[in-house]
Amino acid sequence: MTWLDLGLGVALVVLVLCMVGASVRVFRGPTPVDRLQAVDLVTVILTAIVALLGVVQDSPLLIDLGIAFAAFSFIGTLAVSRFIREGKVF
Repeated sequence: MTWLDLGLGVALVVLVLCMVGASVRVFRGPTPVDRLQAVDLVTVILTAIVALLGVVQDSPLLIDLGIAFAAFSFIGTLAVSRFIREGKVF
């Protein structure tokens, strides 16, 4: 086990703990905007986890999946924020 493997393992554990903290905000957020920000944070953390797993497993497919997930997450955040602000998506 090298230092790089140990560092990637620690990073994965820290990201999972951060996701747990952000998930608490999703369920207990006082306003819809707080919940939207927490959901966006969860998706960013999930994208980082998928990318790190791609590095650990040496799989370019997982890194591409992380990039696609980030793009869909961005579009979803824009749609929900517009719905919160204006009451319509399109």
